[in-house]
Amino acid sequence: MSDPTDLQQRFEAQKAAFARDLAAHGGPPLAVRKSRLRLLRRLVAENQDWLCERLAEDFGHRSHDETRLAEILPTLLGIDHVLRRLHRWMRPSKRRTPWLLQPIRAEVRYQPKGVVGIIVPWNYPLSLAAGPLLDALAAGNRVMIKMPEALPGFSAGLAQLIERYFEPDVVTVVEGDVAVAQAFSALPFDHLLFTGSTTVGRQVMAAAAKNLTPVSLELGGKSPAFVAASANLRLAARRIAFAKGLNAGQTCVAPDYVLVPEHRCGAFIEHFVAAVREFWPEYQTNEDYTAVINRHHNERLCALLEAAEAGGAKLHGIDHLPKDWLQDRRLPVVALTDVPADSALLEEEIFGPWLPIVTYRQEAEGIAFMRDRPLPLALYYFGTDRKSREDVICAMPSGGVTVNNALLHSAHPQLPFGGIGPSGMGAYHGIEGFRTFSHARSVIYSGRMSSLNWLYPPYGRQVHQWVRRWLLR
Repeated sequence: MSDPTDLQQRFEAQKAAFARDLAAHGGPPLAVRKSRLRLLRRLVAENQDWLCERLAEDFGHRSHDETRLAEILPTLLGIDHVLRRLHRWMRPSKRRTPWLLQPIRAEVRYQPKGVVGIIVPWNYPLSLAAGPLLDALAAGNRVMIKMPEALPGFSAGLAQLIERYFEPDVVTVVEGDVAVAQAFSALPFDHLLFTGSTTVGRQVMAAAAKNLTPVSLELGGKSPAFVAASANLRLAARRIAFAKGLNAGQTCVAPDYVLVPEHRCGAFIEHFVAAVREFWPEYQTNEDYTAVINRHHNERLCALLEAAEAGGAKLHGIDHLPKDWLQDRRLPVVALTDVPADSALLEEEIFGPWLPIVTYRQEAEGIAFMRDRPLPLALYYFGTDRKSREDVICAMPSGGVTVNNALLHSAHPQLPFGGIGPSGMGAYHGIEGFRTFSHARSVIYSGRMSSLNWLYPPYGRQVHQWVRRWLLR
């Protein structure tokens, strides 16, 4: 547990170390940045079994294969991608000069911002700590990481590993409760990245505003899957089922509801239920299926399902909600139809394995349903009709889009990942991550000759007439 005094001391140590970087080199050189990225890669690769075990213990159960697939593999791919390209990203970017300013030379230098703060959620704590960390280190920054209190074993373990592989004035991990998180977000970071709920995101942004700290918010929301009339139903149902069941639906880009043509709803449900039973048979003892993180979230999910069922919703994949589910943190993937329009399942981010299915008759009706809700972090389109696809993508803004699949855009190491509006602001991954944690600094080189010399005052009639003609042309 860290206290405010400890946080301040760690921050000041990193700030002083960064000042030394600037004095010596204008920021860490390429070789230093690469060595830090390779250290991060070693940390993850050499301790992957241990990390999987700590996560499984904190969750109650989590498949080691799922952790490797969803957290370790994307992290290692991301590091490798940055290592291959960092030398090009660090080069000054040349810019063309308009004739009026000639002869000068112009460029943009991407310089590190300083000390970066990263606040990590509990659902994918390794990848959502290491992903921003690798981008911040690539940009030449020092980094403080606040780990989630919901995962005490994993958070403490990662703190120990970071301490073993990195100097504390390069990377340090902070543990603690809500009070520590509030003190952390109030530090005068040079950039702060938060991943979590919209409610807490507002609090983090308010705290950062007091220091004019630039903020990246990676939130969530209700990400829709739009199944068009031209879609291959079996393919769509299987891919949506996998995306919904991964980590028991505790994924910020999981499909939160599905829009299906009314006349194809029955067939879609059959394929969806069949896929769920194929992927996770006997879910309560299935080694490949993850538990809900804790009792509080388990009770919240059960209450959501009970309320929807009481309102007339039909469950598919199970017959009813047994009372003993309040004691069992293994909850199955369940599809629901006839969910009341005012149900919390259609208003709140579910963050669990329940999947409401909404039918539409005309495509415009389905688009209108999505647009009545806040802009989502992800949009999934299933279908082969190009015009339909473009109509849906253009009409429904979102943080990212995957066509005829789900989740993939968030795992691609060269694509920016981030939200829009209430689903977040800012992006990271790849070159966008490097630039998020860099300051784009304009630099002009001017020699003895300058076309501006003849424009110095006192302004004569000739200059007045020339400027007037040029502005009005």
